Amino acid sequence: MNPDLGKLQPYPFERLAALFNGVTPPESVRTIALHIGEPAHPAPQTVMDTLWAHRDGFSKYPKTAGEPWLRDAMAAWLRRRYGLSAQDLEASTGVLPVNGSREALFSFTQAVVSRASEQACVAMPNPFYQIYEGAALLAGATPLYLPECAGRPGLPDIAAVTDADWQGCQLLFVCSPANPSGAVLDIDDWRALLRLADTHGFVIASDECYSELYPDESAPPMGVLSACKALGREGFRNCVAFHSLSKRSSLPGLRSGMVSGDASLLKEFLLYRTYHGCAMPLPHQHASAAAWSDETHVIANRELYRRKFAAVTTELRDCLDMRIPEGGFYLWPRVEGDDTVFARELWRREGVSVLPGSFLGREGRTGNPGSGRVRIALVGGFDETVEAARRIRRFVTSTWNQSPR
Repeated sequence: MNPDLGKLQPYPFERLAALFNGVTPPESVRTIALHIGEPAHPAPQTVMDTLWAHRDGFSKYPKTAGEPWLRDAMAAWLRRRYGLSAQDLEASTGVLPVNGSREALFSFTQAVVSRASEQACVAMPNPFYQIYEGAALLAGATPLYLPECAGRPGLPDIAAVTDADWQGCQLLFVCSPANPSGAVLDIDDWRALLRLADTHGFVIASDECYSELYPDESAPPMGVLSACKALGREGFRNCVAFHSLSKRSSLPGLRSGMVSGDASLLKEFLLYRTYHGCAMPLPHQHASAAAWSDETHVIANRELYRRKFAAVTTELRDCLDMRIPEGGFYLWPRVEGDDTVFARELWRREGVSVLPGSFLGREGRTGNPGSGRVRIALVGGFDETVEAARRIRRFVTSTWNQSPR
């Protein structure tokens, strides 16, 4: 077996299951899951109709590169969203369909990291999406956990990272809006990151799966492609972006996303994927093209999240230290005391599951930056989510704040 498998840490949800083992919520309440970022909003009907209409495509082998009309739809969306021209981004060379961003983040790492270097490392924010770490380890690299920026939870403090730390770095993961904090990188952040990539010769993999969930309809978050455009970086050199329909269109089960950016990197990634065997089924390609071509359902999706954020923060703002994120669908509040005990006791007393923040981070120079926080995913229906917030408030005010810790 691959010896690097032994380096993998248990996935956060495995740890949560172990934490809840033997703990039974009251029989009088219906359990509510707020621990996993699985969108539960209704899927767009036009996408489902398209999927059904093209069901005969399941009898055909799909192309790894996807059909030209799918890449055209993806490229058209990227141009509209990030202010790019056809010259900036060509559909035939600058976009690849993938089976969700999770699969692509992992496989891209395997294609990019060179095992010829014994000092290969992959840098990532801390806290982080654990696929970054697992992908690095199974590519034979060492994870480099970047310190968290003071006052900007979830974003890396790159000024605190020395040249020696960057030595051997081949790939940098960034996530904007960040999981779990929802913080967003601005143009100055991107300028600094791109300068570092040029200095040290690493690739930037920008995970933007939450890019279409944001509170201000007039101010969508910047991505790596628009940052490159704004900073005059032609060809997106050493930069790729990962997007997904899971969050944008509430289609987590479709397993559909895309990678875009540096054409030379995507050419090599396509070669890897040809042997990886992960082509998107033709009906999924048709459904994906329909989703990327429509914004009406996305605007409605954002409005649903805004309503939930407004209602939930109204319930919790006086009992938990938190703020509405710049993007995404998570709350990332501080809790007084041990975050694992908080999550376990909330489950025991109220039947509401949240994810301990320490499960999403690793020990650094100043400890685990996720400790003392919990991640709350506002992914369910409106009434269910508000009911969960009321139970959290009841737990915090009547139980948690009254218990010795």
